[in-house]
Amino acid sequence: MSPARLIDTAMDRTVAPGFSAVGYAVRRRLPGWPADPAPDALRGQAALVTGASSGLGTATVAGLAALGAEVHLLVRDEVKGRRVLADLRQQVPGSTMHLWRCDVSDLDDVARFTEEMRAGAHPLDIIVHNAGALPASRQESPQGHELTMALHLLGPVAMTEQLLPSLREGARVILVTSGGMYAQRLRDDDPEYLTGDYSGTTAYARSKRAQVELLDVLEQRWSPHGVHAYATHPGWADTPGVAESLPAFKKVTGPFLRDADSGADTTVWLAAQQPPPTGGGLWHDRRVRSPHLLPRTVADPEQVARIWAWVEEQAGLDGS
Repeated sequence: MSPARLIDTAMDRTVAPGFSAVGYAVRRRLPGWPADPAPDALRGQAALVTGASSGLGTATVAGLAALGAEVHLLVRDEVKGRRVLADLRQQVPGSTMHLWRCDVSDLDDVARFTEEMRAGAHPLDIIVHNAGALPASRQESPQGHELTMALHLLGPVAMTEQLLPSLREGARVILVTSGGMYAQRLRDDDPEYLTGDYSGTTAYARSKRAQVELLDVLEQRWSPHGVHAYATHPGWADTPGVAESLPAFKKVTGPFLRDADSGADTTVWLAAQQPPPTGGGLWHDRRVRSPHLLPRTVADPEQVARIWAWVEEQAGLDGS
């Protein structure tokens, strides 16, 4: 292994330097850092970004649009979304952007949105599932599911399934996950977090763990349609969500947090990378990373099969 890769791997395994702004700054200067996409790499392509009205979502929209993509912004708060859209159009002159409203945690609202998008004949090449929340107390979606699992897993899977007819050959679906999932194992025995004392940070990390554990399942399910699944984790990024939901973490790590553009870098890069990377991988700082840092978090195939069966049932999939 080259010295550059040894440094990169050491930062990844020790977490703090690798996930911080320091890790991103160092890696960009190491030999072998993957090249930036061409300025017009996404010309003629269309992308959908959920959670597009703040933080990583807004940075992702700007990054994709700057590479020439037509971008559909999906937001829950339409008033806020219109303000962000206006700002983004000024930030990326000449870009083509559209605003849509949907609560990704609400499966009925997801069905409404996807029906509207299909009816409008909007072909897509990229979906970035970025919408997220970290509630302090246990909350439920309109269908009665624990909110983080509904928002980070059920909604994105259902949305992608319903938009498959709109996805062009070679389309990429990117789930924005979190380094917090490294501390959690797959809870196929309690996906709704009904047992034990509820912790918002634990629930968030569990739902992100489930995303990553199902990557291979999603890749196998969607690849016959010419669609490939990936996950990215942004490292420790300074976003409005972190400031609101994790104030103590923000206070301690503030000087070392990445800005939103750095956090979104790998997502934008992965969306534009040619040739397309092999599907099913977890990416961080432009490289595939191990989904496990601790042996106790490794799930067996039976656990993955059980959580997928739960997703199929709750999201109303056909099981094919």
